[in-house]
Amino acid sequence: MTTPDTTQQTPITYADAGVDVEAGDKAVDLMKESVRRATRPEVLGGLGGFAGMFDASALQGMRRPVLATSTDGVGTKVAIAQAMDRHDTIGQDLVGMVVDDIVVCGAEPLFMTDYIATGKVVPERIAAIVGGIAKGCELAGVALVGGETAEHPGLLDPDEYDVAGAATGVVEHDEVLGPDRVAAGDVVIALASSGLHSNGYSLVRSVVAGAGWELDRQVDELGRTLGEELLEPTRIYTRALLDLVRSDDVDVHALSHVTGGGLAANLARVLPQGTIARVDRASWTPPPIFTLVGELGAVPRADLERTLNMGIGFVAALPQASVDAAIARSRAAGIDAWVLGEVSDAATTEPVAGAEVVQGAKGVHGGAVQVVGEHV
Repeated sequence: MTTPDTTQQTPITYADAGVDVEAGDKAVDLMKESVRRATRPEVLGGLGGFAGMFDASALQGMRRPVLATSTDGVGTKVAIAQAMDRHDTIGQDLVGMVVDDIVVCGAEPLFMTDYIATGKVVPERIAAIVGGIAKGCELAGVALVGGETAEHPGLLDPDEYDVAGAATGVVEHDEVLGPDRVAAGDVVIALASSGLHSNGYSLVRSVVAGAGWELDRQVDELGRTLGEELLEPTRIYTRALLDLVRSDDVDVHALSHVTGGGLAANLARVLPQGTIARVDRASWTPPPIFTLVGELGAVPRADLERTLNMGIGFVAALPQASVDAAIARSRAAGIDAWVLGEVSDAATTEPVAGAEVVQGAKGVHGGAVQVVGEHV
């Protein structure tokens, strides 16, 4: 084996390679206070351990505890945060995308971890991102028990980063929500989104770039700048939905988080085979950002509805007797809700001519959904 000649070689340190360990330590110091607020009594240990620890002894009192887990990111919405140099809200988006997927099965999210990859650790920026994650965890009642920040010089530009997270929750086995509970005659209610949330930003960014619009452009119909609208944090539904699921006057059969794929595809995932849900566009008016994206990019309606949430962040299927109480509870929690449609027997329901029937999404071959009518 040839031995390299190092007699004239300049020493190369980790910092020379682009990794600043001290900056990482400073970022941890800056985020400590926000992380401290995102906790629960079951959390053991503190920030800086190799693993986050959560006391699971409370599960011993459950009849048959089922753990639920989810992982996600926020997609290309990070590009908006980077372009605006505002990083304190993207973490809330991450929490919403992760923990509210867990609530779909009726589980209570317990704890979360995060991962940030960046081209260069800027302590203040990392602390702002983690501060947003901690705030989201507070809103959801979830403990932030750990995380990792990785510096990837040469792989990412100095101002680039991406975020991801994972969470774990628990639900009693006989309280798991899903298609097996849904039946013909159930009503579908909608819970309003806070805006685009964190899906479809590749389409939105393409439309904005094609129109030549800048993020600091004031848009009258939005009542603020375009960038401010695009950075609106994802609404976190955890507490409101758990209140619905646990209430005595509401019998929730199924929940669906309206994320990638849009309303129809995500609702179809939680319906049993042999059923069809018909939902009516006339029951709601999408917020202005959705109309703006559609008109600015001449985006076909079918593409908009497959990509964006169109103003609906969650849907619930429940019996008619629970509808009024569910809507009232949601509105009391600050989330507008309304009747969206109804589930019926597919064998005896004639689909509306000219309206697409959506069935089968992300490997789930459940019920069908047909979106009909026109927005008012």
